[in-house]
Amino acid sequence: MSASSPGQKRRAAATSRQEIVEQAECYVRARQGTAVPISELCRVVGLSERGLRNAFHSVRGMSSRQYLLTVRLHAVRRALCDAAHRPATVTGVATDYGFYELGRFAAAYREVFGEAPSETLRGACRARNADS
Repeated sequence: MSASSPGQKRRAAATSRQEIVEQAECYVRARQGTAVPISELCRVVGLSERGLRNAFHSVRGMSSRQYLLTVRLHAVRRALCDAAHRPATVTGVATDYGFYELGRFAAAYREVFGEAPSETLRGACRARNADS
């Protein structure tokens, strides 16, 4: 009979959580530019919403929902910065990434990046005009 020590079980659980989070992140990266619902992510990794949230908290220090929000906000920022190469509006970019409550989007964006999305866009526009 093989008995596992509590330490071995904890390490195995931590490895399992790490693998689950990596699988979820890989799935989200493969669908960049699309808002991935938590329910879909749960199906992909085979966990409940609570299990997925706990795995993310354990591995990344944030919930799965917060992770998805952060990924989308960074995608919006890249798109706004790329506006130096093509015309864009904050509303258009935000809705492209699934943000439809623009006030909440702007507040979350400011919290993460320290500036309003319009400021990011203006910076990109200045860069575009400087290149002309």
